[in-house]
Amino acid sequence: MNLLDYLLPFALALGVLILVHELGHYLVARWCGVKVLRFSIGFGKPLIVRRAGRDGTEWALAAFPLGGYVKMLDEREAPVAPEELHRTFNRQSVYRRFAIVAAGPLANFLLAIVLYWGLFVAGTDELRARVALSETPQVAEAAGVRDGDLVLAVDEQSVRSWQDLRWILLQHTLDQREVVLRVRTLEDVEAFRRLDLAGVRIDDDSGDLIARLGLKPWRPQIPAVIGRLVEGGAAARAGLQSGDEVTAIDGVAITSWSDLVQIVRDGAGRELRFDLRRDAAAFSVVVTPDEANEGGARVGRIGVGVADPAPGGLSMFAEVRYGPLEAMAKAVRQTWETSVLSLRMIGRMFTGEVSWKNLSGPVTIADYAGQTAQLGLSHYLKFVALISISLGVLNLLPIPVLDGGHLMYYTVEIIKGGPIPERVMEIGQQIGLALLVMLMAFAFFNDINRLISG
Repeated sequence: MNLLDYLLPFALALGVLILVHELGHYLVARWCGVKVLRFSIGFGKPLIVRRAGRDGTEWALAAFPLGGYVKMLDEREAPVAPEELHRTFNRQSVYRRFAIVAAGPLANFLLAIVLYWGLFVAGTDELRARVALSETPQVAEAAGVRDGDLVLAVDEQSVRSWQDLRWILLQHTLDQREVVLRVRTLEDVEAFRRLDLAGVRIDDDSGDLIARLGLKPWRPQIPAVIGRLVEGGAAARAGLQSGDEVTAIDGVAITSWSDLVQIVRDGAGRELRFDLRRDAAAFSVVVTPDEANEGGARVGRIGVGVADPAPGGLSMFAEVRYGPLEAMAKAVRQTWETSVLSLRMIGRMFTGEVSWKNLSGPVTIADYAGQTAQLGLSHYLKFVALISISLGVLNLLPIPVLDGGHLMYYTVEIIKGGPIPERVMEIGQQIGLALLVMLMAFAFFNDINRLISG
């Protein structure tokens, strides 16, 4: 992947999220009768400006793209003609101002719900929640988990995919308690496994959470039978054919497709003797894997695909699809649970229970944008939904300069029956700006550290 493979998906996601957020402010402001002077994607000097609408609103694209704003008519910023005073933001009731400010984050939550709903209705191919023991299986072994267990539910919460399992276990790990897995074994018997999550930390330094619990996706033993051949590939040049079964490579017995893949990957540019079986006849050929670059590593490729498994076998994947109403309920629940988990993670960062290294900046987000875009549209849309929720949660934090800070001021105004003094708000803005700069600096530091450490 080159740089554009990351930047384009990142720019598209960021542009959509900012547009939706600011559109929330804009539409509710117009509904409340407030005059909008400018709708800007980005900060700083406008690069493109177009006037449109009855009020001649400026629609602008600015130089610094990490954000946007809706500028409304306001007496505190410039003199206002007497006939337009009723259309100023500052003259609106506190409840209307509250609604205008809250509309931005709520629009991000609504976008996430719409994206999730569309994905749940359309259906996606998901990895089944069938587990195997990982290289550090202590927690899972103590629970009695066996290779091939298909997880059906966690504490009676239904599990339909590997992603569901990861998500539910992530939430319960924050609670540091025991959960009950309802599983179906390879022998088609339902059983229960008691998984103790006490002492398991959600920490960026400790690797994948599921692996630390002693779990990994279960993989069936796929025989090393050649399927499709790439024309001109190393296997085709050596005379291999579709249907050939590889029994050994350089004298090492091959019992599964993964055995074949591993030896070929490690054998770039080196002659390998393949022992084959074709139509009950055994023979040998020499294959020299072509060299390929994979994430900076030199690996071998011979240009073959695995043969289709025999019908009736256990599939690793299943289509997950919901009806329209069930999909809407699940989309709302997913958005709500993700928002709550985000807040809990932020709280645990302040108490030291979760590492601040989990905080990510634009570089890491761009990396994930590129990776998910390469995986396919459904993965990319899930990423956009997740970032939209994160943007909504971030903007609702009670930090002055963010939407949540303004909502905090309006809440105090409602309680005390009058506005907060301007001087207090100015000091709050300065403190909020300093906090925001610190958070951004920390996120950039984490991004750079991840790049350096790989």
